Amino acid sequence: MSRGSEPRVTGVNHVTLVVAALDRALAFYCEKLGCVLRARGPRFAYLEAGSLWLCLELGQPDRRADDTHIAFSCAAADFEAICARLAEAPRWKANRSEGASLYFLDPDGHKLELHLGTLESRLAHMRQAEPEGRARDV
Repeated sequence: MSRGSEPRVTGVNHVTLVVAALDRALAFYCEKLGCVLRARGPRFAYLEAGSLWLCLELGQPDRRADDTHIAFSCAAADFEAICARLAEAPRWKANRSEGASLYFLDPDGHKLELHLGTLESRLAHMRQAEPEGRARDV
């Protein structure tokens, strides 16, 4: 159903996957799928796959407890209106990222995010926030 000019998401912003072994995951996503490694730290890696921004985060994969989620983009002017429509949706995380984000659950408990930002803004923030040597561009 089309909503015309009402505020809406514009596409997938990024996908975050919690992985048990970062090197193993990087080998799979880069060598097997052809993703491009853009930056790496001790507990994360940022990859590009066409227009997709993929974050691999080191941890114990557990759909209920980990950070695995899909993030959607929207126009900056629509962010607050969409957030207002999601006022009753349960939250699963507080925003600590570089851009405006709302972390919410869908009716089946899938972890979702509405995020204003790009891979470039995330990498720029990471370069400023991470102590020298902890994260590097590749």
